[in-house]
Amino acid sequence: MQKRIFGLENEFGIIFTADGRETLPGGRAVRYLFERLITREGFLNVFLENGARLYQDTGCHPEYATPECTSPLDLVKYDKAGERILEILLHSAERRARNEGFTGSMAIFKNNTDFVGNSYGCHENYLVERDVAFHHLAERLIPFFVTRQVYSGSGKVFRGVHGAEFCISQRAQHICQKISGATTNNRSIINTRDEPHADKEKYRRLHVIVGDSNMSEVSTYLKVGTTAVVLEMIEDNYLYKDLTLRNPVQAIKDVSRDVTCREKVALEDGRKLTAVEVQKEYLELALKYYAERGGGDEVTADVLRKWEYVLGKLEEDPLELDREVDWVIKRKLLEAYRGKHGLRWDDHRILMMDLQYHDHRRGDRRGDDHPAPGHPGQAPGGVRPAGQPAPDPLRPGLELLPRRELPQRPGDLR
Repeated sequence: MQKRIFGLENEFGIIFTADGRETLPGGRAVRYLFERLITREGFLNVFLENGARLYQDTGCHPEYATPECTSPLDLVKYDKAGERILEILLHSAERRARNEGFTGSMAIFKNNTDFVGNSYGCHENYLVERDVAFHHLAERLIPFFVTRQVYSGSGKVFRGVHGAEFCISQRAQHICQKISGATTNNRSIINTRDEPHADKEKYRRLHVIVGDSNMSEVSTYLKVGTTAVVLEMIEDNYLYKDLTLRNPVQAIKDVSRDVTCREKVALEDGRKLTAVEVQKEYLELALKYYAERGGGDEVTADVLRKWEYVLGKLEEDPLELDREVDWVIKRKLLEAYRGKHGLRWDDHRILMMDLQYHDHRRGDRRGDDHPAPGHPGQAPGGVRPAGQPAPDPLRPGLELLPRRELPQRPGDLR
């Protein structure tokens, strides 16, 4: 895999549930979250010692931006470290709230929607060679991004005029254009923001806003790793297959609604393929591309192997990916609970379970350090809790977590 710079930005939802009449305003909750990190009143923007940035974003919610990384595996590590840092800060914020007379519990959610229809993002960033024409880059990436959700979607119960339904992606229903520069409205499959933080004559920054926030390390790894593979083929002018979709904005919504992964979308050339079949077209080219170049490095080989495995399972039976892919894990949990209690998709208990999937707090509400039964943050990616006290996010160096809690090699993500 060609060396390039990667980065992830995750916007988080934050809620304070009061035990009494006194409720904690959202702005103050965010400020309490930052108090352990800042010394200046009202300055909610800080670079952490691991190179990441934590700040209050537009809309009064916290956002964590990973440091610049040079491999998908490193990006998974720093993304997961961000979750643990926010969990530590959450406990500090709750203590501060109690000291100020606000009794209750605070929760941080790594998701992309709230109950009233607002959407907030997970933005991916890739350094791309400038000599690739932007229109060519966009046209080659759009079919990939439309269908990538089958292994990178986080799942969501959406309520509409015809009732509630489970969808593969949280962001897909908020996409309304092919290409635009907006990130908070009129969101698009391809975003035109171009701030490379490098030599702008040589590089552009591809800013991707179409993806979901992931709890599963495997989903994050594949989301970024497969995109890097496709970008390398585009830069090398190797992606010669025309997979242009007839209506990509409608297709991204249709793919999201199809939990069987068997419905077909129309291509501009008249063909109809499933989302998995479109992805397999990209994978087939990638396997050929790297075979002609000696197979690639260890991370590349691992990404290709996992990509092929996941697509095969999606074609056979998506529910077999209940340890790897977020939307499958979530749907299986919700279906089991629905079946046991005879609930409809729009039951408030199902909606709360949907939200709870993204809760940063690994222990239960009593504050213990053991994962709640079925908590998705522990199962999908093969990263296990270390059973050690949470480290201080302010300690020097990059090792924010015990080493055995993090994947050290590509094969550790399984």
